[in-house]
Amino acid sequence: MYAIVEIAGQQFKVERGNKVYVHRLEANEGAKIEFDKVFLLDNGGKISVGNPTVEGAKVAATVISHLKGDKVIIFKKKRRKGYQKWNNHRQSLTQILIQGVLAKGDKLESELTAVRKIRTQGPVKKAETTVSEVAVEKKAPAKKAAVKKAPAKKVTKKKED
Repeated sequence: MYAIVEIAGQQFKVERGNKVYVHRLEANEGAKIEFDKVFLLDNGGKISVGNPTVEGAKVAATVISHLKGDKVIIFKKKRRKGYQKWNNHRQSLTQILIQGVLAKGDKLESELTAVRKIRTQGPVKKAETTVSEVAVEKKAPAKKAAVKKAPAKKVTKKKED
């Protein structure tokens, strides 16, 4: 099941388990949000196209983090005129995790049952992790550097006459 939804002025094709970077949203990290501007809904081959939106359809998501995008450099120059203009920009983004695409009358499954279903289906992919799993994942412990030995002493032999 997938949907085409408008989030912060842009249209995205989303399905359950996707992580999407969108323009900065005014929601705290970990907050659950819903988007109701669903333009197209595919429910197992049955496609619903909205006029302009599909009635009762929603996309449920959770805010993972707020971050900044890559730096974009703008450089303008006119030859032989002495004109050079340098500018740059970093877009503020929000990373969201799509919890589910809901048709009219559907309810979102709880996180625990969704995680259990994913684990029974096979190995967990990175795109299917939930926010609770992201918070639980920890980095591997740092390897300790080997202890350095003291440098060997130089042995000098005296020349005998």
